[in-house]
Amino acid sequence: MKAIIVGIVASIFFSSTFIINRSIDLEGGSWYYSASLRYLFMIPFLIVLVAMKGGLKPIIVEIKKAPLQWFLWSFIGFVLFYAPITYAAAFGPGWLVAGTWQMTIVAGLLLSPLFFMVSQKEGHFIKVRQKIPLKALWPSLIILFGVLLIQLQQSESVSVSLFLFSVVPVAVAAICYPLGNRKMMELLQGRLNSFQRVLGMTLASLPWWLLLFGYGLIKEGPPPSNQVMQTFIVALFAGVIATVLFFWATDLVRSQPENLAAVEATQSGAVFFALLGEVVLLSMPFPSIWASSGLVCIMAGMIIHSFVSTRSSPKVKPLKKH
Repeated sequence: MKAIIVGIVASIFFSSTFIINRSIDLEGGSWYYSASLRYLFMIPFLIVLVAMKGGLKPIIVEIKKAPLQWFLWSFIGFVLFYAPITYAAAFGPGWLVAGTWQMTIVAGLLLSPLFFMVSQKEGHFIKVRQKIPLKALWPSLIILFGVLLIQLQQSESVSVSLFLFSVVPVAVAAICYPLGNRKMMELLQGRLNSFQRVLGMTLASLPWWLLLFGYGLIKEGPPPSNQVMQTFIVALFAGVIATVLFFWATDLVRSQPENLAAVEATQSGAVFFALLGEVVLLSMPFPSIWASSGLVCIMAGMIIHSFVSTRSSPKVKPLKKH
């Protein structure tokens, strides 16, 4: 239950991504800077937080052990996650981006067979391939149904081009984020905490963000000061606070597929908070009866997820640290 609460709090901060990115686009800001500046701003925050606990050296040690894997999974988990989301904000409203993002709930479940869990059984260390947690699948479908209801109020305005340039990129991001996150957890086996893992992945993906920023300078010129400030807020709220909270929550239940699915499902709360934020801050029309019904479905799905996860337990005893 603790992991689920942490996940919900993370979704509150993460919703700022959709609200502020849409605001930046409405003001004419470029997605190149929205994406790259967020991660460039994150680095000083994370270095200070990790250095305060003397945790910088273990990150370097772990990266040296498997530099290619760090580079690959950080690119998938961070670059192919956030660049498509900021790109989509230029073509679709926040409700569409946040709603499509909820595909990550089911994507995380369906990706389970790609991962192994190192466990101890009858005195032997074994690698157990995870299975799709079917008990957690149906509550996720309820959440997705709620997302569909939310989008019905705007469905008539969704053209083919809007679908290709906003829905498809976010669908890619929804798959890449849990894939990169889980692969790094599998690689590290708990040797780094959440702050260290986020900093390590940010540093490993840094070359890509510098390239994107440089491309933005060539094509758009320097970023406007207002966009820099807004991106700084996204970096702090969504990049540092939300990401670290979410990674902490997934670390708490990394060996329990059902509980892990429940934590990932808490990110559906970002739809509610993004919708609320757009109504208050961007003067978006108040949700229709369909959208309100969708919010009820989302909350019901999250509650059911919590109930299912508390009744579930891993079949194999996880490997204990020594």
